[in-house]
Amino acid sequence: MPGLLRGMARTAVVAGTATAVSNRVSRRQGNRWANQQASSAPEPQPAEPVQQRTDTNTKLAQLRELAQLRDSGVLDEAEFELQKSQILNS
Repeated sequence: MPGLLRGMARTAVVAGTATAVSNRVSRRQGNRWANQQASSAPEPQPAEPVQQRTDTNTKLAQLRELAQLRDSGVLDEAEFELQKSQILNS
């Protein structure tokens, strides 16, 4: 039973961290875009490259957080690889 609770706690920590990182990156990027649009004339920008860059930045931030969790001992190597593959395939 303690192993199950520990696994559930790890999952909750990873999911919470990934959500927090994603929200933080999205908010920061949104603020940057709002500041750029307010300070300069609106220029047409291709939608697809911007979306890919944001998605890549989000994934990189999530992977950094996972690495920190692994390095601190919250995640073992197998759990890290599982979460990493989920992030990269999303």
